[in-house]
Amino acid sequence: MPAGTLYRGREGMWSWVAHRVTGVLIFFFLFVHVLDTALVRVSPEAYDDVVATYKTPIVALLEYGLVAAILFHALNGLRVIAVDFWSKGPRYQKQMLWSVMVIWVALMIGALIPVLGHAYLELFGK
Repeated sequence: MPAGTLYRGREGMWSWVAHRVTGVLIFFFLFVHVLDTALVRVSPEAYDDVVATYKTPIVALLEYGLVAAILFHALNGLRVIAVDFWSKGPRYQKQMLWSVMVIWVALMIGALIPVLGHAYLELFGK
């Protein structure tokens, strides 16, 4: 291979991998969500039992992971659009990735209380 053509796994590759992984995780969530919502037509009691399991602290952590996946996927998707459609996008893709990461971390910190607050109260009380 000519020099400079072998990709060495820098930030762009990891954002590509993370974008695909978060997309698959979101798809999996949507698939499960459609199935459990369809359960209400089969057996409302079974649906109520499934929804009751969603109120556990473990599922709250999974919800936080879902928020993380959706936020990263959305923010990185905007970065990909900028890289593809902005003439200076490829030149600034690394800086845009770090900006996405800073915004993502800030939003994830902001999501701690709304998403995990009820789980904290259930585990540790008031």
